[in-house]
Amino acid sequence: MRTHVTARHCEIDPEDRLLAEQRLEKLSRYVHDIVEAHVVLTAENYRHVAEVTLRLKGHELVGREEANSPRLALSAAFDHIEHQTRKLKDRRLDWRRGDRARAIDAMESPAELDGGEEFDGGGAVRGED
Repeated sequence: MRTHVTARHCEIDPEDRLLAEQRLEKLSRYVHDIVEAHVVLTAENYRHVAEVTLRLKGHELVGREEANSPRLALSAAFDHIEHQTRKLKDRRLDWRRGDRARAIDAMESPAELDGGEEFDGGGAVRGED
C-alpha cells in the first residue's frame, strides 16, 4: 500500500502523521486490497480540513471532515472512512454468503413441487394419477 500524507498551508505534527499511519493500519483489518491511500490536511484560518482517500481494487472511498484542530479533523475523517470500509466488508461477505446459499439450494433436487407433482427435467410436470 502506498501512502501519501500532504499538508496544505500548514505543517503536520509528527504525532498527527503517526496517528494517520496507525489509523490506516487499522483499516487494513477490514479491507485487504488497499492499493493507495492519500491523506490531505488543509488549514484555512481557524479551520482544519482532513480528506482521506482510499483506492481499493474496484472502489474508491473518500472521507472529508473539518474541525478546529488538525487532530480532530483527522480523527473524524478516519471514523468516516472506517464506517465505509466496514460497510464494504459486510457487503462483500453477504455477497459471498449469498452465493453459497444459492449453490446449496441448487444442489438440492427439485423432487417435490406443490401438490405432489414431480419435475421430469424436460420442462414438463407430471401429476400423480
